[in-house]
Amino acid sequence: MRLDQAMLFVVDLERMTAFYRDVVGLRPIEATRLQDWVEFETQGGAPFALHAIPAHIASGGKAPSPPPREQASCKLIFATRDLAAARARLEAAGAAILDRPWGGWDAVDPEGNVIGVRS
Repeated sequence: MRLDQAMLFVVDLERMTAFYRDVVGLRPIEATRLQDWVEFETQGGAPFALHAIPAHIASGGKAPSPPPREQASCKLIFATRDLAAARARLEAAGAAILDRPWGGWDAVDPEGNVIGVRS
């Protein structure tokens, strides 16, 4: 088997789309976009998508402001050629950066998902 696609369920689809488009740098695929679904192109990897959680399930539609989900069952890891530039872009956008004891770092998206960044 191979990974065909990665997807996150989100509360605030617009906010999360803006983060992954404007901060992470992924390009939305407009041909597959739906009211509750945004798919992004990735460079050489499986597509990535955001799927809106229905408002009646997502606590009335309010986006959470949780601490980073360090114990989540899944972690997305993005690759970049320029770690310093990626970190600066994430910090400028207000993303929390989690410095790791082994010298690496992760970032936190607007809904608390921890994302890895590596070269």
